[in-house]
Amino acid sequence: MDLGIVGKRAAVAAASSGLGLASAVALAEAGARVVICGRDEAKVNAAVATIGHDALGLVADVATAAGGTDFVERAMAQLGGLDILVPNAGGPPGGGFTDTGLDAYLPAIEQNLLSTVAMCLAAVPAMRAQRWGRVVAVTSVSVRQPIPGLILSNTARAGVTGFLKTLALEVAGDGVTVNTVQPGSHDTDRLRSLHGGDASRMAAGIPTGALGRPADFGAVVAFLCSDQARFITGASLPVDGGASRGLQ
Repeated sequence: MDLGIVGKRAAVAAASSGLGLASAVALAEAGARVVICGRDEAKVNAAVATIGHDALGLVADVATAAGGTDFVERAMAQLGGLDILVPNAGGPPGGGFTDTGLDAYLPAIEQNLLSTVAMCLAAVPAMRAQRWGRVVAVTSVSVRQPIPGLILSNTARAGVTGFLKTLALEVAGDGVTVNTVQPGSHDTDRLRSLHGGDASRMAAGIPTGALGRPADFGAVVAFLCSDQARFITGASLPVDGGASRGLQ
């Protein structure tokens, strides 16, 4: 399927592994010119080799607002502008109410909320000026159904979802769409790290009976960046194998 994004300029944050990498691969395979970032130069270089299609890699840490701004500005300089932004960042440490102190919240909010705000502030004005843009943020199904033991992620990602929904309403008339994709349990290093190296037991709680495949998640991100998805904005799409049980 031709997504209509051949030659579009895309920046995918925190894409040296996991769902960010899968999203970058899908965009590159659809013909987009892709720049990714990660904190580890060796991992970034390996990811660029995996992506192929003349992808570019930058060493950048988007766990802070300043890091998010820096990544987008450097990506725009490399590409000569930007059409597609995929805000993404690693999750904060696990923990619940009783074992998470107040001082842990601000770093988590900066990592999973303010960094995305900063990336959008750096990228969206130019998208509005050119009358075409796509923002597809990677959040979490915890926005719909909080995940026990991840109170920091649950809190910060709910905030970024509210921000992105508001942004979507403000820029819809300028040819810019803003959506979030909410992953459930996918077979990634992040999930394995939360479950002692073996996340397979998580599949038992998923109606499909299996963990998600990162490549399938990436394909969803790429579609939301497509020309065909021009009428989808302000959406929060769960990609979780049916794990979230609410009606909305």
